[in-house]
Amino acid sequence: MRGEVGLVDEEEVGGGDAGAALAGDVVSAGLSRATGLNRSSIYSSLGDKDALYSRCLDRYATRYGARYDQALSGASEEPLRAVRAFFEVTLKRIADPDLPDGCLVAQTAMAIPVLSPNIATRAIEALGIQRARLRTALIAAKLSDSDADNFAVHIAAVNQSLAVMSRAGASRKQLHTVIDITMSALSQALRAPRF
Repeated sequence: MRGEVGLVDEEEVGGGDAGAALAGDVVSAGLSRATGLNRSSIYSSLGDKDALYSRCLDRYATRYGARYDQALSGASEEPLRAVRAFFEVTLKRIADPDLPDGCLVAQTAMAIPVLSPNIATRAIEALGIQRARLRTALIAAKLSDSDADNFAVHIAAVNQSLAVMSRAGASRKQLHTVIDITMSALSQALRAPRF
């Protein structure tokens, strides 16, 4: 556990295990070890498994959201560089040996059918925020609304797939190939004449 007591970092959650119950058990076990409190004391102070998992998911989305926002901040001047920097946030996270493979948001989204409605909603919101930040950057890069919408969905999907692919053993070169294909398509769209 890193940082404040009360939230378990992604090393404890393991990039997201299927099902909030299992994730909640991991979270509460980590808090129990860190605080010396038993699980019932933790739950009475901090909430049930869903509440703990939601807090972890929110913290994860906020932490990486700030990094994505910073990467995309130059999209109006250098859109390709900004989108590549966006992907680099994910690649750095994937390459960090102190963190588990995968992404808590992606793993949670894949487990939506077995999650509580609250956690499922939080995962959908996190993905929506990622698409919105991409759309805003692509509009600033002068893509049409339609192209910005389409590329925001595509880039967000590619970004989530990087975490899934890394967890399945894809090489760094394979991950870069996926990014390069997206960057090529975006480059063509940015050069296309606007009417």
